[in-house]
Amino acid sequence: MGIAGATIVFVLGWWISFFAVLPIGVRGQWEDDSTAPGTEEAAPKNPMLMKKAIWATIGAVVITVVAAVTVPLLLAEGP
Repeated sequence: MGIAGATIVFVLGWWISFFAVLPIGVRGQWEDDSTAPGTEEAAPKNPMLMKKAIWATIGAVVITVVAAVTVPLLLAEGP
């Protein structure tokens, strides 16, 4: 896998990982009775986006490494 392929796998892996970890640990404003005026009650109180971006990056690195190892092995088998 070249640099372009690894970059594409990393970007796709990052977004998939990010959407997977996005709902983890989110508490709505209505759960703490601290709804700010003018906001939706179900809006997250503290979404922790930086922490989730770090976890998404770790997940994307793992996905990219697994793809970089397995794809050449699968292509090398042949008939």
